[in-house]
Amino acid sequence: GMSRAEVRARYQQIVDFSGINDKGDFITLPMRTYSSGMAARLRFSIAAAKDHDVLMIDEALATGDRRFQKRSEARIRELRKEAGTVFLVSHNNKSIRDTCDRVLWLERGELRMDGPTDEVLGEYEKFTGK
Repeated sequence: GMSRAEVRARYQQIVDFSGINDKGDFITLPMRTYSSGMAARLRFSIAAAKDHDVLMIDEALATGDRRFQKRSEARIRELRKEAGTVFLVSHNNKSIRDTCDRVLWLERGELRMDGPTDEVLGEYEKFTGK
């Protein structure tokens, strides 16, 4: 979703955010050689480098080490402040609490509850026993 000029302008920011060069020059290797975690971190970094009207993230915060998770959570909060809508698909209640103010609880493809984060997660935790 970015032009070549936008990619060039944000290239170093994307690489730095992903952290894939922290232990070597991995950005120059073909993506097929990346671990699934490295690839997911790079994909998230690319998506997070652009301002979006709507951004959907599927378990992205569970990817990588704790330092990357914290950077990801902070970037999602920035995207929300910039008036974008972020959909976080996750089973990690802590990440949901840290980043969301509204939760849609889906159970077997059906909407079970929609509301404030603490209210919905409270009911979800009762339901799951966690």
